[in-house]
Amino acid sequence: MSSNLVWLFILSILWGPSFLFIKIAVVEIAPLTIVAVRVGLAAVALLVLLRLRSIKLPRWGAIWGHFTVMGLLAHAIPFALFNWSEQFIDSAVASILNGTTPLFTILFAHFFTEDERLTGAKVAGSIIGFQGLLFLASPSFLAGVEATTLGILAATAASCSYGMAMIYARRHVRGQKPLVAPAAQLTLATLIMTPMAFLLEEPLAVGLPSFGALSSLLALGLFGTAAAFVVYYRILESAGATYLSMVTYLVPMFGIALGVSVLGEPVTWNMFVGGALILAGVLTVNRGLSFPVTQLKQLLGWKPLS
Repeated sequence: MSSNLVWLFILSILWGPSFLFIKIAVVEIAPLTIVAVRVGLAAVALLVLLRLRSIKLPRWGAIWGHFTVMGLLAHAIPFALFNWSEQFIDSAVASILNGTTPLFTILFAHFFTEDERLTGAKVAGSIIGFQGLLFLASPSFLAGVEATTLGILAATAASCSYGMAMIYARRHVRGQKPLVAPAAQLTLATLIMTPMAFLLEEPLAVGLPSFGALSSLLALGLFGTAAAFVVYYRILESAGATYLSMVTYLVPMFGIALGVSVLGEPVTWNMFVGGALILAGVLTVNRGLSFPVTQLKQLLGWKPLS
């Protein structure tokens, strides 16, 4: 197993419970407030780590413009849209729509990068992975799910923003010292979202949320954001944006694993089929497909006509 695949699994573990945490928190905490606190907690955690490691943020310049764009595309916009959408759609629907991120990413990568052109392997891998995602979510859909048109559009737009963020980071934010890029963009996202939350939602006028909501918010900030985006940039430095986007297919696998191990949910056949398809899709994007024609001919004893 390659190191990139290991890091992709780690990132999916960090992001796996995010939709569940959002679903718990958004019942008591307004969507923009969740975003502001989530990115704020993550920014503080990473800034403390930078201080402990004696790493300084870069001086003011063009790079901060790129950090601002990333703060919007990777955090402020998609976090707000997903938080808002989960008031109107089930988490299963949100995870499926989040799975469109690789499809957006391969298209953006083809037109806006020089080294990640569209290939048959990338298209095939993305489609295979998406089919696996549908298999994983099939029981939820058969049981009936809640979804509105606006909720679906908001979650789809969030996935599109994630895809754009991966391409933008690949082009403009690579090569920074460890922790610098996520710390900077999360700090800027906090500066953007905090006044918006106070202006539009008046969070201080609401009573203190429950322990469950606060715990979910803490987990989102420290694990689903701070730690996750450190790993995010680790993968981006050595692998392409298309490969990184495949994490959105792995995320539901760990969500299901949590359901089985923590909630005692039953193991069903669709989990194995979906998981196998997702892994096949990820490996296809990572390695490409080369059909062993010569070996197949030898196996079948094929000989050319004389």
